[in-house]
Amino acid sequence: RDKNKMRVCGFVASAAAMRPAAVRTVGCSRRRGMMATIQMTATVEGERNALLEQESLPKFTRIESSQVVPGVTALLDRFEADVAQLESRLSSSEKSYESTVEAAEKASAPVSYAWGVVGHLNGVKNSEELREAYAAMQPRVVEATTKLGQSKALYEGLLGLRELEGARKRIVEANALQMRLAGVGLEGAAKEQFNANRLQLSKLATDFQNNVLDATKQFELVVEDKADVAGLPESALALAAQRAGGSAEEGPWRLGLDAPSYLASMKYLDSSALRERLYRAFVSRAAEANEPLVAEILALRREQAALLGYETFAEVSLATKMADDVAAVDDLHARLAEVAVPAAKRELAELQRFAGVDSLAHWDVPYYAERLRESKFGINDEALRPYFALDAVLDGLFGLVSRLFGVAVRRGAAETWHPDVRFFDVFDGDRKLASFFLDPYSRPEDKRSGAWMDVCLGKSKALDRDVPVAYMVCNGSPPTADKPSLMTYNEVETLYHEMGHALQHMLTEVADADAAGINGVEWDAVELPSQFMENWLLHKPTLYSFAKHYETGEPLPDDVYDKLKAAKTFQAGMMMARQLSFGALDVELHARYDGSENPLDVQRRVFREYAPMAPLPEDTFLTAFSHIFAGGYSCGYYSYKWAEVMSADAFAAFEEAGLDNEDAVKEVGRRFRETVLALGGSAHPSVVYDKFRGRQPTVDALLRHSGLVAP
Repeated sequence: RDKNKMRVCGFVASAAAMRPAAVRTVGCSRRRGMMATIQMTATVEGERNALLEQESLPKFTRIESSQVVPGVTALLDRFEADVAQLESRLSSSEKSYESTVEAAEKASAPVSYAWGVVGHLNGVKNSEELREAYAAMQPRVVEATTKLGQSKALYEGLLGLRELEGARKRIVEANALQMRLAGVGLEGAAKEQFNANRLQLSKLATDFQNNVLDATKQFELVVEDKADVAGLPESALALAAQRAGGSAEEGPWRLGLDAPSYLASMKYLDSSALRERLYRAFVSRAAEANEPLVAEILALRREQAALLGYETFAEVSLATKMADDVAAVDDLHARLAEVAVPAAKRELAELQRFAGVDSLAHWDVPYYAERLRESKFGINDEALRPYFALDAVLDGLFGLVSRLFGVAVRRGAAETWHPDVRFFDVFDGDRKLASFFLDPYSRPEDKRSGAWMDVCLGKSKALDRDVPVAYMVCNGSPPTADKPSLMTYNEVETLYHEMGHALQHMLTEVADADAAGINGVEWDAVELPSQFMENWLLHKPTLYSFAKHYETGEPLPDDVYDKLKAAKTFQAGMMMARQLSFGALDVELHARYDGSENPLDVQRRVFREYAPMAPLPEDTFLTAFSHIFAGGYSCGYYSYKWAEVMSADAFAAFEEAGLDNEDAVKEVGRRFRETVLALGGSAHPSVVYDKFRGRQPTVDALLRHSGLVAP
């Protein structure tokens, strides 16, 4: 699963502008004075432009690709004038938090709103016209926002703010650091080169993501003989036939590389030859297009680090994270690998014995793993689907959120970018706290893969905005002609994961935007709420609140629940070793790689160290590793495991209180809401965690939950 999310630390918009389209944090001003100005300029060259109508939620039904260039151009013209005025005021007046941080936030808000909406649509409703408009404006957006990030007047103003404490002290320090990392201290040729590199890195990240999307949507394997799709379950046949314009019984069937299609094929398709074609296509997605981009991105990052005075890009990345240095990340990987890698090798050996072969092909591993899982536990994902209808899953999820955090989720109304998108409001009593969009289904033709939470509107005292709004985007199984969306267990888990991110954004109690919700939270702590929520799925009352057959209403049989729980740790060593290999590869490329070897050779070397099977020679995993080349996780992928230590330890607090002790659960949930979810980036994550748990986390709960040590 690709469970992406994003946040911005501070008003340094140049950092946000460099991120790829689908993972952008955005803002919208509702401050009365600014709104009047925006409404007055909602037309450009005589044409009404929906991107400039920023009084509330985006006008998705009226936003068109043709509006991007004129709309963003008009806002950038205004932004540049506002920044010039800001610098002039800072040079001649006394500095305050309001005249620096809040003034910069207000100047950035209209561009952030519009460009954020464009970026969001580029990820969920991609088209050639939108790509062209995005590419046309991206250089100027980067240039304009880089100028703010390198404003010496603003930087000096921040350094002069000495009487602050709490959240505002953190915000000022974080923004000053971000400005140093944005090149505020550079001059002359070094500054010119740094800024040119930023422009190129921004373009490369967008190109990288577009290439992955194109490779995914352009591949197709159309099967016309029903014997060739033997083994595929009914749901997968229906989806494949729907995409090929056929029938589930007669075909034809179109198999693809998007998650709902690909994963079902690899687990259930009896034809090893077809699985091989799919696997080879999947592990080499965008190989030709993205291999040169990988090398160029890594080289430019090394150059950027050197220009800033750092030895490696890893040092630049870790400057804003919890981990003190590369050694701390290496230590985490080593401690977990010491347990996970031997377990992974044992699990592979068991799988080979089960399959009756001395060596399995890569494309046979998921197929036989599912057969072994069925043999050991008597369950498979397809048999569970009828109990995981999306509407019921949402009811259960919202019930859990109410139980833990005392808030109610209700269906709301808003313009959306696709008919499948839903909108919800979050209430505490009669007070509306927040809202969120949910885009639940895979659309490989125009929507990028993975799952993510993103910010639509953030909480902000300066902008008079008190109701944050989130985007929750998944790529789950869509409904078919005669069935609603019936989810796999992993898809349900992903939905819970993204809800955790959204809750931290929506339940914030911090008024200052740069520390509200996910803003200002160190990157390696942002996965804490999301991975925490996943733990609740195997709590029986939680699962049974929604696990009912979509046709009969019968609950999930007790023996199936017992098997599902027993299967939780199935091949946990292989799964953890896989994640560790991704994190270690990321660190290797950004901390020790000097450009003297092919990055794909680094990939093969690292994977051999962690994975029980060496990758295929043509495996170009890096060319689709969007997390680190297009998603903001460069030298940060380790964050999943870093935060998973915290999330498992946090769930252990509920276990210790008694998961079925309603009063105790509500008390611990209240404490989790008032600390982890409410405090956002207003305090260091270690301080926030200590407020919740009374101590720092240990790896014990993670290893126990993973079944890698005795309970």
